[in-house]
Amino acid sequence: MNAKESAKIERNLCVLFADVSGSTRLYEKLGDKEALHAVERCLNRMTRATEQFKGRVIKTIGDEVMAVFDSAEAGMDAACSMQQRVDDLPPVSGIKLAIRIGFHFGPAIEDAKDVFGDTVNTAARMAGLAKAGQIITTGETVGALPTLLQQSTREIDALSVKGKAEDVRVCEVIWQESDDLTMKSGSVAPAPVAARLTVRHGGEEKVLDPGHGAFSLGRDAASDIMIADRRASRTHARIERRRDKFVLIDQSTNGTYVTFDGEAEFALKREEVILRGKGRISFGHACDATSEVVEFRVG
Repeated sequence: MNAKESAKIERNLCVLFADVSGSTRLYEKLGDKEALHAVERCLNRMTRATEQFKGRVIKTIGDEVMAVFDSAEAGMDAACSMQQRVDDLPPVSGIKLAIRIGFHFGPAIEDAKDVFGDTVNTAARMAGLAKAGQIITTGETVGALPTLLQQSTREIDALSVKGKAEDVRVCEVIWQESDDLTMKSGSVAPAPVAARLTVRHGGEEKVLDPGHGAFSLGRDAASDIMIADRRASRTHARIERRRDKFVLIDQSTNGTYVTFDGEAEFALKREEVILRGKGRISFGHACDATSEVVEFRVG
């Protein structure tokens, strides 16, 4: 076993995803500066709730937080605290801020500062099912909770999940008692899903949609999109779908350069960005007249 392999640890963790509901509308209604400030206030409150229950923020990207906890109980307590903290925020220019949360407890692989595995995927799936102001988890996670906390949940659905032989029981955490909460609807409505991401490279066009989970980009011949530029890494970047978002992840030595239409170019160095609208990507250097680029369009 080499040092890299020994750094990987598998243990039971509670993985939680939380994001700001309707953030696209916020940017449209409030403008970039005010909307960004509103989203940051939500992210700060979600981070403080994570720390309150001894959790760890793995990453924040855009309007989303991914966090882990040592127990299902800590994950549920943090989720309820996040909802309450954000619910306490005053409306911004008449718009009430809200978040949606999903979490799942099970075996996960810790590698450096990141977490991987089926538990992560299941938690992300639960978050994708949640509506504004709602917390969604699995029946398996509810079974790992203390009896008293189990009484604050209810089963609302069972879903077929790819790779699992049995349906996953979907449960809702009742964090606030109120007759008019949308979470009392008795059903789970899937989150709005961006239609697709279209990428164009060298005259070829590829589409990332619900049937395709990710694209790899790089000089390696096995890449989904093969880049010839020698300044690109063999395994340079990935574009993956995360619920209703498309995320570009730099894995390179020299960086990935991104330009959204009408905005200044910026570099990713082992970082991630949510792709939006239209734009272009270049590999290992800033874009110029001779650059090999990948063009993208979301929608």
